[in-house]
Amino acid sequence: MSVRVRSQASGPEATGAAHDPAAVSPPDAAARLLGRLSVLPALLAMAWLLAGLPLLLAGQFTGVLMLVVAIPLAIIIVPAGLRWTEGRTVGAPIAVSGGQARVPWWAVAGVILVAAGFGVDQMIYHSQFIIVTRDPGAYFQFANWIAHHHSLPIPTDQAAFGGTHGGALRFDSYAYYQVGSSIVPQFMAGLPMVLAAAFWTAGAGAATGMGAILGACGVLAFGGLVARLVGARWAPLAALVLAISLPEIYTTRSTFSEPLAQILLFGGLCLLIDSLNADGVGARVLAGLAGLALGLTVLVRIDGVGDILPVVPYCGLLLLGRRRQALPFLAGLVIGGGYGLVDGFALSLPYLQSIRAALEPLSLVAALVLVVTVLVVVARWGKGVPKLAGTWLPTAAAALVILAVLAFAVRPYVQTVRNGAASASSDSAMAAMQRADGLPIDPTRMYYELSLHWVFWYIGVPAVILGTLGAALVTRRLLRGESPAWVLPLAIFAWATVTTLYQPSITPDQPWASRRLVPTVLPGFILLAVWAISWLNGWLRRRPVDQALRVAVVACCGLAIVIPAAFTTLGIKITDSGAHGYSFAADGLAFKKTYQGQIAAVNGMCAVIPKDASVVFVNSVGDDESWLAENVRATCGVPVASLALAKPGTVAQVVRAIDEVGRQPVLLGKEPQLVAGYGAPVRQIMKLRDSVPPNTLTGPPLSTVPFVVNVWMSKPASTG
Repeated sequence: MSVRVRSQASGPEATGAAHDPAAVSPPDAAARLLGRLSVLPALLAMAWLLAGLPLLLAGQFTGVLMLVVAIPLAIIIVPAGLRWTEGRTVGAPIAVSGGQARVPWWAVAGVILVAAGFGVDQMIYHSQFIIVTRDPGAYFQFANWIAHHHSLPIPTDQAAFGGTHGGALRFDSYAYYQVGSSIVPQFMAGLPMVLAAAFWTAGAGAATGMGAILGACGVLAFGGLVARLVGARWAPLAALVLAISLPEIYTTRSTFSEPLAQILLFGGLCLLIDSLNADGVGARVLAGLAGLALGLTVLVRIDGVGDILPVVPYCGLLLLGRRRQALPFLAGLVIGGGYGLVDGFALSLPYLQSIRAALEPLSLVAALVLVVTVLVVVARWGKGVPKLAGTWLPTAAAALVILAVLAFAVRPYVQTVRNGAASASSDSAMAAMQRADGLPIDPTRMYYELSLHWVFWYIGVPAVILGTLGAALVTRRLLRGESPAWVLPLAIFAWATVTTLYQPSITPDQPWASRRLVPTVLPGFILLAVWAISWLNGWLRRRPVDQALRVAVVACCGLAIVIPAAFTTLGIKITDSGAHGYSFAADGLAFKKTYQGQIAAVNGMCAVIPKDASVVFVNSVGDDESWLAENVRATCGVPVASLALAKPGTVAQVVRAIDEVGRQPVLLGKEPQLVAGYGAPVRQIMKLRDSVPPNTLTGPPLSTVPFVVNVWMSKPASTG
């Protein structure tokens, strides 16, 4: 592909060049402010993560040492990133002779107000998802442990139970693996290291609110990306659609990893685009920071490897084009990605092994892409970026984009995706969700064929249609050598969207599965839909169309991507009341608090557990989840294990062994009969009654369902 390439190393230049004065606006105060604000969260996150992982690996992850290391890094990274950031519009569909119009202050204020309003709303309705029933609780307890114990892995304290009793005692639990005499938390360490800062600042309550702050920063970064690629005037609209989409709301009310990944991904793309407009040292510094931000997404989500895979061939294009950004961008990418790989293999290896079936194909694809890129770069080193001849390829590529989306749209009518390697527990969970949803019981169903329909539910069919049109037009322009700033953003959004929709690799209940759409799929469709609206506005402007009609058409397109997202989030229902006309009801998740009261419930449980206790969760046969095990270990600060109630004599043996090592035996169970009969009264120490989002499979979630946690305790008396 040829995108205005020059062979000179000093020339401006090559792939991704954005130095055409007709396509680049002069810097102004409003553009500079929005440009810098939109990359600031990513710069701060980079400084924190770069400092955090080495300290965590060294077992010295303390608040004081983090400040000692992270502040100097921030003093270097933040000014370096902001100094050359101008926030220029470089990828807009219509260029104005002499440069783009200057950015209006209302556009900057609009993006800031949307991001700030989103953050405030999320803070008001944020969850207390700290019990480890799913990923947010696991991330929270991961952060809780490293914030207070400063190292990994987590010790099992087997001696506090008098041993493992022939393997009868288990020390693992959901999202926590037992490896020898240690416990290894699931997932990558990026988000827990960020949440640890909140623990050090104001405790568990602050940590549960971090999702709202990260979400607001993600919306702000997205607004900055839209401003660069479409124009600042369109950024508030795009930021608003993302902010009111239910998956964005759902993931930023709890401690999910996706909002932090958004910050790094959008911020990295913004920095890269800015580097293409800078010269000399500025171009190199911004490119290096861009590569670092994109690489660090792997430290936050292992899925980030797949999301950013297009950066490999993009680096090849930069190298062939002799771009000054090439080596710094590649170096930053290697450092950031290296952090993620070190974390994965040094701290989260059991997690990587558990998802081996998904990682092995991804690793093979990544290796193939790397090898092909290296071979192409070597073969064409003296020839530069290949030039595409003929006019058929841009049109064919645009048509292929449309066909791909159509294929996903009709997929439910021609395919039923099934899970051929499900476990008994996952089959049971799927059957329970199908039963609750009134569906035929078929535990092998995965419902992945509905993946594009998930997008329809959350941002609407018009947004998908406009986004597809935008993707087709941008693809056509790129292959004709136009809009080079779009090369990497389009490649990442297109690749991640196709792979995510084809194989979401997640339990398919909603809104849980919608988290897969948050980092790239929804933002990509929204970005391209807004670009298509902007393109339509310019197309109408150049024709003899009445201004009022043009404004009306553009306004209708804008409403068409806002209203469907709002309808799902608010849960708006319109029903025919017969003689009384139509009635409206709004009963969605937008203004409902979920996962509440968990901090008080866990603290209340901890208050009645003695400090010298060794806690044993007694489970019924086949129930080995012990959701609260990590809460007991990290929050209550006492050793914990679990035991399946196969033989009552085994429990009595464990109780005696705990007593013999000088500790207080404490038995916990979900039902009183599980802990009764060991010479101590039984009392209920947790009675949590809460509401949570539902587990729908074939439609968007529009209400809540009850969530109940009961914990009963007995403290067998000492026999000594």
